[in-house]
Amino acid sequence: MSHPSYVLIGASSTRAGRVAWMLNELGVPFEHVEAKPHQEDVTRHYPRGKVPVLLVDGVAITDSAAIIQYLADAHGRFTRPAGTLDRAQQDGLTHCILDEFDAILWTGARHSFILPEERRVAGIKDSLRWEFTRNQASFAKRMGDGPYLMGDELTVPDILLAHCLIWARAAKFEITEPTLDAYFDRIKERPAFQRTFARR
Repeated sequence: MSHPSYVLIGASSTRAGRVAWMLNELGVPFEHVEAKPHQEDVTRHYPRGKVPVLLVDGVAITDSAAIIQYLADAHGRFTRPAGTLDRAQQDGLTHCILDEFDAILWTGARHSFILPEERRVAGIKDSLRWEFTRNQASFAKRMGDGPYLMGDELTVPDILLAHCLIWARAAKFEITEPTLDAYFDRIKERPAFQRTFARR
């Protein structure tokens, strides 16, 4: 069976790494354009200039969570079926991670080097680190006994959470929950993770 043509646009050091990881987990071929935000390769498909962008047979999909959920649905792997209670719980985890981890790390990045200097708020990272620590404690209580968030199988929210943990370490946001440290150690053993992030 032939697969669609996939072209991933975005440097691996950005949220594009999430999409590259999912593609590697699926074992499907893809072309990777290591473009930085706001480069012409990006703005041609997404005027805001954000990465990643995935071209599927030439059609652009934007925003990493939407892209990896599309890929999981399209290939029938790493997700629970749409319309099921399991999927509702999975989506709840996805949105929690985006709200309580991704959004905090993104705010920290914006006030560190993305926004114009006159628009950055000095000292905001102290508040964000406090919130990040609090959210870890709350999230750890939601994690079950399985190796992954939804049990025995990797799903979309695992890719989002693990990437946020990579990002947190790079941005010097401490991982304070032993449960999350142990979880991340398990994730790092996956061959597709290692292929995607070997250089990091």
